[in-house]
Amino acid sequence: MISIQDAIVLSVVVAALYWIKSKSRRGLPLPPSHRGLPIIGNLRDVPYDSQWETYHDMSKKLDTDILYLDMFGSNVIVLDTYEAAIDLLEKRSSIYSGRPRMPMVIDLMGWDFSFAFIPYNDRWRKQRRLMHQHFSADAARTFRPHLLKGAHRFLVRVLDEQDTIDKKFRHMAADKLMSFTYGIDVQSKDDPYIEVAEKGNHGLIKAILPGAFLVDALPFLKHVPEWFPGAGFKRQAREWREFAHGMRDMPFDAAKRNIASGAVPATSFFVYNCLQTIENGTKDPSYTEDLTRCTAGSIYSAAADTTVAALSSFILGILKHPEVIKKARQELDSVVKPGHLPDFDDELSLPYITAIVKEALRWSVVVPVSVPHSLDQEDEYKGYHIPVNSVVLPNVWAMLMNEDAYPNPSEFNPDRFIKDGKFNPDVFDPENVCWGFGRRICPGRYIAYSSVWITIASMLSVFDIEKAKDDTGNPVEPAYDYECGLVRPIRTSRKQHEGARRYALIATFDIRKAIDTDGNRAPLLFKCSIIPSSKETVLLIRASANEDIF
Repeated sequence: MISIQDAIVLSVVVAALYWIKSKSRRGLPLPPSHRGLPIIGNLRDVPYDSQWETYHDMSKKLDTDILYLDMFGSNVIVLDTYEAAIDLLEKRSSIYSGRPRMPMVIDLMGWDFSFAFIPYNDRWRKQRRLMHQHFSADAARTFRPHLLKGAHRFLVRVLDEQDTIDKKFRHMAADKLMSFTYGIDVQSKDDPYIEVAEKGNHGLIKAILPGAFLVDALPFLKHVPEWFPGAGFKRQAREWREFAHGMRDMPFDAAKRNIASGAVPATSFFVYNCLQTIENGTKDPSYTEDLTRCTAGSIYSAAADTTVAALSSFILGILKHPEVIKKARQELDSVVKPGHLPDFDDELSLPYITAIVKEALRWSVVVPVSVPHSLDQEDEYKGYHIPVNSVVLPNVWAMLMNEDAYPNPSEFNPDRFIKDGKFNPDVFDPENVCWGFGRRICPGRYIAYSSVWITIASMLSVFDIEKAKDDTGNPVEPAYDYECGLVRPIRTSRKQHEGARRYALIATFDIRKAIDTDGNRAPLLFKCSIIPSSKETVLLIRASANEDIF
């Protein structure tokens, strides 16, 4: 137990550090900020839920697009506009490409294999190089057969499986990811690779939320033994570490065995391409088995939840605006050949489908506050001093809710991207911000977009999607409130969760769920109806499952 004398000394030290920190070596002020409390700073000013909205409100009140927060001694810089994010994270990317220290995720849970979270160093550059060579705009096209096959399998699952649609989305995302990454066809139920990956992601998303674990604010706690009172986080981290390493190793080892036995699909996949390059004697230092294993393991953690979240946004948007489905069906019927499902060759002829995808990415952005950057040296911007090691948060939600760029931004409206029946390139593209910034921009964004596009086009071509009806035949309105999470949206009813600290892990719909601190599922919140548009589409869906795409 801390003594009174120690508490006084600690308070004096913290106060002195705070005073020193507020004075830059150039005499410049810190960016505008709300006055915080001693020691904890602005920690209580930012609620656990909808942090992005709080940041934006603070920025508006202070009339600034760069906001400073003292979060328990850590310098946090929030960039509230696209211009500020470009000025710092793009134009000065050489010093803004670091990652903050994450003792729980990196040191204790073992996520140092994922280049999404490791520092900007030589290992990061090698893994990034692997991703770029295989998932650039042109290279990612070679994996499109995997995406198309996964979309067709998903349509069949919607017809046949009794699972909720969020589970079907999740299975489809895993199906595609395992296929183009490892060349593995997952099982329709109880797939071991999906199971371990889900458990690995479960721990990651809980641990990476700001303020989730005290060890991130007080890193010395990582040295506390597991048996010590209050060290339950160490035991939890050990369990999550096993799942994280399982999702990294299990499918990779399986892919190696399949390659050795000759049991590989007719089309290429990431691990096969990398291992073949190594076997051919490349001198590129990025091509090692360890880097291939770790980079492949990073792909699932980065793409699974974000894909499901984007598709959930799409469903929630069209439930609110059924006229969107009608317009999309008219366009699809005019472009896609009778007796066929949409293909990537149809994309340029389907501007309204593209507008729906863009609006889904904008309206309920998957990651509302982009994964934090870290500043490697002191900097100056707009007359403000930005301290070294500051955590830099681009407020993507605020950028995509900008009323100047998007009139009535809270409304789901794909038509904002259409002009004279064509896609309007003059409207600010949500993809400019939703995939991140600078050298930390998502390297898998091209294949991720293609995956979402083909899924939405396929669903709209064969399914009628409507609000569910209650026992009296009246439509059941979905809940359009937000639940906090790294990956958004989780939309649910706050009233059912008041007073509880929540960890919302995945975007879902049909049965909308949240995850509480004990890992329990929240009550049923809403359903929706997804049925084939005709008997002919049922036959088309079943035929597509047997189509030889590869």
